[in-house]
Amino acid sequence: MRFSIQFWYLVEIDKVIKQTKFVDGYQKAMINLFYTSNHFRDAHLPIFAKYKIQGQHFNLLRILNGKYPDPVSPGYIKDAMLDKGRDLTRLIDKLESLGWVNRFPCPENKRKMHIVLTAEGLKMVDIMSKELAKKDAEMKTMSEEEYQLLSNLLDKMRNRP
Repeated sequence: MRFSIQFWYLVEIDKVIKQTKFVDGYQKAMINLFYTSNHFRDAHLPIFAKYKIQGQHFNLLRILNGKYPDPVSPGYIKDAMLDKGRDLTRLIDKLESLGWVNRFPCPENKRKMHIVLTAEGLKMVDIMSKELAKKDAEMKTMSEEEYQLLSNLLDKMRNRP
């Protein structure tokens, strides 16, 4: 697959962060990756703030939504989370206090917990997903092929042969 990426409208990372020298292309790419990740995270913040949650809460809700109506263990959630450094118990506590998830002991193993979305949680995932989809549509700047290429390059960057 061959296509050309149009760069005429881009403001490159070195101009954005006012840094002209990088150790190498890897360092420049890593800085650009972090900067770009924060850019998109910040664009979603107002949507999450409206519902008094953070992006990590929404990630947890989407994980539960993907398995609904089946309950999910905290271990499963931790493995699937985008940001694994967060305190999962506190994230679940917050969503439970909002009435969006229920937590109960596993019938087969009382030491294991199960977490499941409530009807209200399902509704909130749907509402927020629609708002995020609208915001993301406004932010799209590339073709589907370019997004596929970017995703493949990020997979390659993350995985060692």
